[in-house]
Amino acid sequence: MPGRPSLAGRCLRGSRRTGGMGGGGSALRVCADHRGGINWLSLSPDGRRLLTGSEDGTARLWSTADGQCCALLQGHESYVTFCHLEDEAAFTCSADCTIRKWDVRTGQCLQVFRGHTSIVNRILVADNQLFSGSYDRTARAWSVDKGQVSQEFRGHRNCVLTLAYSAPWDLPGAPCAEEAGGLLVTGSTDGTARVWQVAGGGCWQTLRGHTGAVLCLVLDTPSHTAFTGSTDATIRAWDILSGEQLRVFREHQGPVICLELVNRHVYSGSADRTVKCWLADTGERVRTFAAHGHSVSALKYHAGTLFTGSGDARARAFDAESGALQRVFRGHAFVINCIQVNIYLWKPLGNGQEVLRIKGKGRAGSSRNPSAGRQGDARPPGLSLRQAQPRQLPGAPAPLSVPQVCRRGAPQGRDPPQRSCSPAPDVLCSHTATALRCVLSPQHSVLPEVSVY
Repeated sequence: MPGRPSLAGRCLRGSRRTGGMGGGGSALRVCADHRGGINWLSLSPDGRRLLTGSEDGTARLWSTADGQCCALLQGHESYVTFCHLEDEAAFTCSADCTIRKWDVRTGQCLQVFRGHTSIVNRILVADNQLFSGSYDRTARAWSVDKGQVSQEFRGHRNCVLTLAYSAPWDLPGAPCAEEAGGLLVTGSTDGTARVWQVAGGGCWQTLRGHTGAVLCLVLDTPSHTAFTGSTDATIRAWDILSGEQLRVFREHQGPVICLELVNRHVYSGSADRTVKCWLADTGERVRTFAAHGHSVSALKYHAGTLFTGSGDARARAFDAESGALQRVFRGHAFVINCIQVNIYLWKPLGNGQEVLRIKGKGRAGSSRNPSAGRQGDARPPGLSLRQAQPRQLPGAPAPLSVPQVCRRGAPQGRDPPQRSCSPAPDVLCSHTATALRCVLSPQHSVLPEVSVY
């Protein structure tokens, strides 16, 4: 790739200091075999394997011990949007409208889950069930073993972006929990979240209050509370049994992109370039983590340390209690989508702790026409997301569209796919293809790599 630094150069760049605001993190390994940007990564429960899903239409399994690629998972007909790794099986979903289950030892595809009619954004595996959300405005539950749809959840008027599940035994005393077979919570660009009874497929509650797309969602099962983050710059707390809105967290000045719930504290990353820490029970803001040069796109908490990923292409480690910046991890060139911490390789920050980090999100091509289509897209050629919005029902509020539409070019041979995006800087957008939130600068390139620090 023209202008792309060498592997050694990227690792050396990762060791630079940060001008007194925390030490610089050195890249231990860079996994760069993908031919397109990486959309997501997942660690196995035992910490031995890492799964990455890419724009090149493949997923790869890596050994966390030496960074070597163990298996190439091929079969999807379009880019991989999300992935999940178990000890013995891997799951991927794609813009080809399917979900696939893979054997992690052989790399063979074990099952193809078919039924969605548009891009599958997210999957969640729990209680021997697989849940999925799609641009077709539905969520679905599947049998992990048979690959068949066991339930379909219809009611959202726009894309389903985020999922959370609560098993029946996680809701003791709830009258609906046992007979409902657990509760599924979904967030959508229609501005609502919905609570579904898994067994019957019925909508238990509709959580209304946001005035923008719901981008992120976390669930506190002991208190049966859901926290949602939105493009309206608020976080809202909901009782998922009664549907009551409990609290509104209002101090962010931009869309809320990601949430993390730990020890009765809610951490929120925003396009306003900050992370805020809130008391989950009262909504009081107790701390603000600044120092980011762009929107905060990823959060991960571990052992008193809060890790953040940003549109400025850096990951940072903060002391979660004091808010002090401890370290800045350099090496990537563009927005970071996801951060994972391998607890089995964990050491204190001063002694070489290992953090697994991924980055991606595309390069603006020679054309900046946001209506440029891509092959393999779930929509008919030439049909934009705005054209594909569900029609407004009589007397109902107009459905909300994604804040900014960005279309990506089809893969050409061995070249990584390219995107055509709006030239406006500092715009938070859900890509029409992946629904992964990223911040777009006027021009930015794909670097299909994972860095290990």
